[in-house]
Amino acid sequence: MADRPLAGRTVIDLTTALSGPYATLLLAGLGARVIKVENPLTGGDTSRNNAPYLGADGLTLGRHGDDDMSVSMLLRGRNKESVTLNLKHPKARDILADLVRVSDIMIDNYSAGVMARLGIGHDWASAINPRIVCTSISGFGAQGGPGSGKAMDTIIQALSGVMMTAGAPGEPPVRFGLPVGDLVAPLYAVIGTLAAVLRADATGQGQHVDVSMLGALTSLVACEPFDAYEKLGLPMRTGTTVPRLAPFGTFPAADGWFALCGPTDAFARGLFAAMGRDDLAADPRYASRDARVANAGELHRLVASWVADRPLAEILDALTRHGVPAAEVREPGDAVRDPLVLEREEVVPLEHPRHGRAADLYGTGVPIRFSDSEAGLDRSAPALGEHNAEIYGGLLGHSDDELKALAEEGVI
Repeated sequence: MADRPLAGRTVIDLTTALSGPYATLLLAGLGARVIKVENPLTGGDTSRNNAPYLGADGLTLGRHGDDDMSVSMLLRGRNKESVTLNLKHPKARDILADLVRVSDIMIDNYSAGVMARLGIGHDWASAINPRIVCTSISGFGAQGGPGSGKAMDTIIQALSGVMMTAGAPGEPPVRFGLPVGDLVAPLYAVIGTLAAVLRADATGQGQHVDVSMLGALTSLVACEPFDAYEKLGLPMRTGTTVPRLAPFGTFPAADGWFALCGPTDAFARGLFAAMGRDDLAADPRYASRDARVANAGELHRLVASWVADRPLAEILDALTRHGVPAAEVREPGDAVRDPLVLEREEVVPLEHPRHGRAADLYGTGVPIRFSDSEAGLDRSAPALGEHNAEIYGGLLGHSDDELKALAEEGVI
């Protein structure tokens, strides 16, 4: 671990579910020591109770054995150490304070205001350790949001406008299959956290990093001026094609779907050559980019007609030979088993801590390659409270008797 970029950094992980745990997963994969603090009274991270589970009987929808572990935790808990701590207990703050003293980062994804109500927010932590960076991921930011201020991914997708960027005009809103709100916010949280750590290294002063799921996702929606397109007569929702970049979209072949991206003159000429229609390159309707946009519907119908009865392999071979960007639309199960992403460890096999690879499961790796450092998620997820003795005893110096008493009092 010593040659990983964040080796020597310690993170207190107060997160649960997906957005926060994904942020700390990335930090762990980059070499930080991540101490996952879980509530002993609720069974720990909520994702520990997400079906399906993996255990001695393989993959199941319900728990069959004491050491069955949810696939969610198998994925999100890797390279982390688990301790239990009831943050609502009066004595818990003293234990957490001990962790703050030896840590660089503390991350939570509670609703706005919860950390302050628990008395463990950045003001409290910085009084103990001025260098600590406290990062919060929430639905709407530190100031709170509408109603309860709590947010789930689908709520964020709805509010961000992203649901109305997919699908065709007049169709119902389209919820993205991936929980993009939950996955985009932690990326910004990691960027902000590492920037604040660099600043703390230079000044000796940490700070609070505040990332909202709504802001993170909406900022991506704002990368495209969708409302401006509509004012110019370009529909915001275009279904399987993108007329303003024609020829561009996904098309059904005889045995599957493929994606085609040919917005430039060179790509368009390559497409026409692959179709055996070099004459189209000189056709005034398709000879320039603006002309192709003006006649996008007709152009896309020509492409659809050409591919309808042809097998994917033949289509992709022809497009590739003529330099046109195109690819098969793959099922997720095939995509995560791509030899390229597996070789680069951007996707890695998942293993149960006791039963190994009891099922053919894959999870996210660290999709960053360094020329002179390592990164990776190579340690199995921990059981709830597995590292209590190691962290509270070995790192913080509490005796066995003290730990026994804290457990009996419901602190840990």
